[in-house]
Amino acid sequence: MQIIVRDNNIDQALKALKKKMQREAIFREMKLRDHYEKPSEKRARERAEAVRRYRKLQRKRLQREGVLPR
Repeated sequence: MQIIVRDNNIDQALKALKKKMQREAIFREMKLRDHYEKPSEKRARERAEAVRRYRKLQRKRLQREGVLPR
């Protein structure tokens, strides 16, 4: 990952780096790798994430169709 520093503005470059890392889920992956996660816990977490994603997509679809208020 590479960030270009313009006009010696380190604050702006750091902000861009953090935003890029957040977008690519690097912080989340570092947190997950910090401690060992049992395979059963990993499956349960991934299943819960999938359910959350599905519900969010359904909610957005219903809002677009006008069934749910925004």
